Amino acid sequence: MQQKIELAVKDAFKTIYDVEIPSVEFQATRKDFEGDITIVVFAFLRHVKGNPVQIGTNIGEYLKENVGEVADFNVVKGFLNLVISNASFINGFNEIYSNDSFGVIAPNANEKAEMVEYSSPNTNKPLHLGHIRNNLLGFSVAEIIAASGKKVYKTQIINDRGIHICKSMLAWEKFGNGETPESTGLKGDKLVGNYYVKFDQEYKKEIANLIADGATEEETKKNAPLLLEAQEMLRKWEAGDDKVVALWKEMNQWVYAGFDATYKELGVDFDKNYYESNTYLLGKDVVSDGLERGVFFKKEDGSVWIDLTDEGLDEKIVLRSDGTAVYMTQDIGTAIERFKDFDLDALTYTVGNEQDYHFKVLFLILKKLGFDWAENCFHLSYGMVDLPSGKMKSREGTVVDADDLIVEMVNTARSISEELGKLEGYSNEEKEALYRTIGLGALKYYILKVDPKKRILFDPKESIDFQGNTGPFIQYTYARIQSILRKADFNFDVILNDSEVSLHPKEKEVIKLLQQFPEVIQNAAKNHSPALIANYTYDLVKEYNSFYQTVPILGSTVEVEKVFRTRLSKKVADVIKTAFGLLGIDVPERM
Repeated sequence: MQQKIELAVKDAFKTIYDVEIPSVEFQATRKDFEGDITIVVFAFLRHVKGNPVQIGTNIGEYLKENVGEVADFNVVKGFLNLVISNASFINGFNEIYSNDSFGVIAPNANEKAEMVEYSSPNTNKPLHLGHIRNNLLGFSVAEIIAASGKKVYKTQIINDRGIHICKSMLAWEKFGNGETPESTGLKGDKLVGNYYVKFDQEYKKEIANLIADGATEEETKKNAPLLLEAQEMLRKWEAGDDKVVALWKEMNQWVYAGFDATYKELGVDFDKNYYESNTYLLGKDVVSDGLERGVFFKKEDGSVWIDLTDEGLDEKIVLRSDGTAVYMTQDIGTAIERFKDFDLDALTYTVGNEQDYHFKVLFLILKKLGFDWAENCFHLSYGMVDLPSGKMKSREGTVVDADDLIVEMVNTARSISEELGKLEGYSNEEKEALYRTIGLGALKYYILKVDPKKRILFDPKESIDFQGNTGPFIQYTYARIQSILRKADFNFDVILNDSEVSLHPKEKEVIKLLQQFPEVIQNAAKNHSPALIANYTYDLVKEYNSFYQTVPILGSTVEVEKVFRTRLSKKVADVIKTAFGLLGIDVPERM
């Protein structure tokens, strides 16, 4: 509708003023104005001189005469308010209703795909609250891009090597007494994470003892025996020592099994995993080639750098003096590898905003190396998640464990649902499934409704509120509509034409919001922002609830009204389900 009107407005300016305008600015019609679509006339004054009211009137008369959907108009100062015909609303809704995949575009098999990287954890600790935001964001963005009509591959790179991994391995070897996930009943990632914390505790004890014996703090931090042992273990791993590699493989498998269980709980998945142990040498050959071509330069100590000062950045090392790679080297190689593995034209990295500079440098280096696709690399930078108690620290064991948080959310949902007392007739299994749907829905919605760039202060109890901009509020509206549909003892799956139904203003408002859904998906994909989907869904639910409270649905004495309002309710529920699916959130049939 809006596109059609925009074209007609451009035709009007060409016809009336012999002027071509590049675009038309629309905005929501104010509640105190009559109309359904508002055009900002002030924006035209840069192209046509004159009185805004007269310009608006001229354009309004042209649209009323030439666009069948425009029934009337009015001009208030510099705003042209268009009244859309009843027939246009009915016909538009019938098109929406008949489209089972409304808003979603199937991927074009002939186009290249986009890859979205998220999660990318370390194998020395379990997933925590920060990982939850990362996973939910990355998964949702991938689903939204797919819904916008593009093939998507979901991936992660698992950081399974390095000194931090060896710290957990060494602590288990020294203090673990051979315990395993099976012998302790702990998930493997939790067991390994406990030994990462144990290493830090024992390391600090050694430092304290050495300082007490007269050593300086700086010396002890570098030369504490436990740290030196961990460094030696890393050297042995890199040299392929059989015993160290065998322990590394065993403990990593414990962690992978733990991660998989958490991913399943969160409802996220991946098409391919990359492992740092396989990729940390990637990029060295690329650097050598770039050095020959003058992209990089070598310093006296043999280290290789790139000079980005002309781009407002600084010099960045890409190869150490001993020839070993840095993270940047690995990321260069891994990016190139992914474009070889898959037919991609874009790559999105879901990584916290503390890495903003790293990705600016990475994308610039790839561009200087001559990779055209570097222009389509995007850093989905997001803010940290804080708790009322403050910042989390992994090695001190003060993180909020992802599994523990999920359990807490489900328990909170159980407590609140039992207080409301609306679960008569539910079996225990049905109740538990509902608590999980509500709890996880609350968690996901609370995190995804916030613009990714913003920091979040997460309050579990606030997220499970059955009123306001929350997941449970939207889920409850969906369940309410399902109740209406179950009670409908008549055939509402019939097409009504515009001569049969006279729409209530509240029905028009709901239809207008439904019509926006395809555009919302496209904007969310373009901006990598699930928040646009989340907040659109809340607006739709608010408008539907206003409609629900204002006009009778099943209680209407006019048959066509009853049928149309039931159909309208069903489509609202369909859109809620689709939108929440893009956020990775389930919706309950009863609640």
